[in-house]
Amino acid sequence: MCGIAGIVYADPHRPLERDLLERMGTVIAHRGPDAGTFHAKPGIGLASRRLRIIDVAGGDQPIYNEDRTKAVVLNGEIYNFLELRRELEAKGHHFRTRSDTEAIVHAYEEYGVRCVERLRGMYAFALWDETERRLVLARDRVGKKPLYYTEDLERFCFASELKALLQDPARKRAIDLEALDGYFSFGCVQGPATILEGVAQLPPAHVLVWERGSIRVSEYWDVPRDAVTIRDERKALEGFTEVFSDAVRVRLVSDVALGAFLSGGVDSSAVVTAMAALGAGPVVTTSVGFQNRAYNELSYSRMVADAVGSEHHELIVEPRAVDVLPRLVWHLDEPFADSSALPTYYLAAAARERVTVALSGDGGDEVFAGYQRRYGLNRWEVRARRLMPAWLRAGVVGPLGRIYPKADWAPRPLRAKCFLQNVATTFERAYFNDLSLFRTHEKSTLLAPEFIRQTSGHDAFTAFSQHFDRVAGLDPLNQLLYVDLKTWLANDILVKVDRMSMANSLEVRSPLLDHKVIEFAATVAPDLKYRGATSKYLLKRYLEPKLPAELIHRRKQGFEIPLGQWLRTDLRDLGEELLLSRVARGRGYVRADHVRRMWEHHQRKLRNHSAQLWALMVLELWHRTFVDQDPSRGPITS
Repeated sequence: MCGIAGIVYADPHRPLERDLLERMGTVIAHRGPDAGTFHAKPGIGLASRRLRIIDVAGGDQPIYNEDRTKAVVLNGEIYNFLELRRELEAKGHHFRTRSDTEAIVHAYEEYGVRCVERLRGMYAFALWDETERRLVLARDRVGKKPLYYTEDLERFCFASELKALLQDPARKRAIDLEALDGYFSFGCVQGPATILEGVAQLPPAHVLVWERGSIRVSEYWDVPRDAVTIRDERKALEGFTEVFSDAVRVRLVSDVALGAFLSGGVDSSAVVTAMAALGAGPVVTTSVGFQNRAYNELSYSRMVADAVGSEHHELIVEPRAVDVLPRLVWHLDEPFADSSALPTYYLAAAARERVTVALSGDGGDEVFAGYQRRYGLNRWEVRARRLMPAWLRAGVVGPLGRIYPKADWAPRPLRAKCFLQNVATTFERAYFNDLSLFRTHEKSTLLAPEFIRQTSGHDAFTAFSQHFDRVAGLDPLNQLLYVDLKTWLANDILVKVDRMSMANSLEVRSPLLDHKVIEFAATVAPDLKYRGATSKYLLKRYLEPKLPAELIHRRKQGFEIPLGQWLRTDLRDLGEELLLSRVARGRGYVRADHVRRMWEHHQRKLRNHSAQLWALMVLELWHRTFVDQDPSRGPITS
């Protein structure tokens, strides 16, 4: 696990800006505290920050081919590296390390850019081909590892984190207003855009080739579409058990201490039970909870730990977000409104006290249909939309739906999930509405008139619609799973897990997001994923012989914090400073009077605006950290 960065120049004789490259590596040292190394020549520079996991003694990067004409730096792990090594050695390649990284450079020699198709793992890597003056960047299939880049006429720069690119004093920090508009809708920036103009993300499952000053980006993998072939439950269980066990097995390869996150939910429980079944010894498990019982799952994680005989550790999280929030914002790189980043940070910190690698249950919801509210209620809307005549939906239901969510007397859960409004619109637009942090009508009252004018040609829904277009005609559930994998998972869940784990120099591996597990899930009939009122049906059937029913079939509980309460108590002063101060009011993105009204309504318990207020607080703190100051100075301290 590492952080990577680099610079390549159009002029092959251009002296390398070594100081800039070193600063790019230093600012992401938390991703790899064990070593900092470089490939530095005229026209090209690669930087690596290494967290030593495999081949601790001999795997420092860059790693080269036999004649040192090709060099690679890797952020992540290649799980099938031993298999690739045997294959490549049989073809005459000579390895000098035991590192998984070395498999990439030899695979490139043998298969060219298409070597990515043979990799199984989580990765963002950069490979420099001196002979061709070609730089190859690649990102894993679902986007577990990040990769940012920017270019001008003279050079191309890339890095694992945005703050590394900002080490260049010439890099302007102009806000991409359309990306910011998307943030108000989604609570995170939707890739491949970033919050800054002129900086992009390489999308998951894509390869970028820079060659003599020109760039081409191509997709090398996608979730199989219209591939349902398994409708028998027994066959589905057998197939899942085989592919999932293998996904867990390959993630147990490590030369350092390894454990697992355990929430007591279905996904992490499945991972831990599979680890125990593979005979890896007592699994080291870590859980976090809160004093507020409504947000505490420790009793359930304890039951799972007892059932599998793990070495279990727990942490009670106190409302110290005042102290830690600036650090989170600095590590997250872009505005990010998912407050579960806070417990994720504490979970990673607690796990890092005992292990360097932790397996997690990330991906179970998006691959096997775990969101009851999203997927379950949406099915009823689909049926209602089909049964209701178009004239009724457009002429009666639509106007009622537009009026109802604006009513101040309506509780937010009802305004956020307005059946009438959703039925009156399309399936795709209704889903976008449900997931929006600020829905369209809410943005019209929140955003400043000038901001609205500047973004008038932008529709945040496009980030969803482009993915819906690919799966048009599929079963509605499979459409939603596909779109969630491409948007919610890639831009929220995996960003949160990567940044919060790397903030603690902890590697996190996700067996449920193995591409072979995803490809298998695509072949399984929808009603084996979500049956009746049971979400994640197949995963729960897998666990039934292994764990008590009360653990498997309990109500789903998200990884949340008591944010509404904290904003009225421990976070109140910080909230007022970030939302209502003169500096915050002067940004020009939102209406200050509307924000103050939201704050006052929340304080008086007239409304629960916690998610929206947190998003605005994070945005202001991000602005102070990344725009008002040089982020290399670290988190805001006062």
